[in-house]
Amino acid sequence: MGYYEEQILPRGINWVMSGKIFRRLRAQYLQQVSGDILEVGFGSGLNLPYYSSRVDRVYALDPSRVAHRLAAQRISVAPFPVETVDLREGIIDLPDHSVDQVVTTWTLCTIPDALSALKEMQRVLKPHGRYHFLEHGRSPEKRVSQWQDIWNPLQKRFAGGCHVNRPIRQLIIESGFRIESLNNFYMAGPKIFTYMYQGSAVLDRG
Repeated sequence: MGYYEEQILPRGINWVMSGKIFRRLRAQYLQQVSGDILEVGFGSGLNLPYYSSRVDRVYALDPSRVAHRLAAQRISVAPFPVETVDLREGIIDLPDHSVDQVVTTWTLCTIPDALSALKEMQRVLKPHGRYHFLEHGRSPEKRVSQWQDIWNPLQKRFAGGCHVNRPIRQLIIESGFRIESLNNFYMAGPKIFTYMYQGSAVLDRG
């Protein structure tokens, strides 16, 4: 990992993702989360102020140590414990069936093997656990998705591996989750970056 990815990019993401529109969406969609939470792509802790009092603990998973340092102040004032967990060779350092819910916000776009990551999230979820997601991805509009495909190589290069064209719904279903709610919409801004997938999913037990 180079200097840009290790030092500059986490600070840039912290600044961009602190914007008003992102704060509004976090406030709107994170209130339903409760119990012991695994947040994959914890970053600089921008979700912490928007969790409800029904959250008991947050396990924070993110590879960026700079982002964790940026999160220190938010962690210090969180009304619940925040515990850092590691990822070793694709395995989350948590036991099977150990968390009530998993949360990702603007994260699946960047994980190199999103399908394997989703399966690993299933491993640590309790049998009746729930996965909450707020992600950007592939637009259903043909012209927009064509531009997403054109832009994607540059996006990955300069945004830490972020993909603008991932089919989020398809990935979640293929991993073995069953989607129980899904809300699609465009955020304000260029359409190639702003098509959103917000919802929740549970383990598909047939």
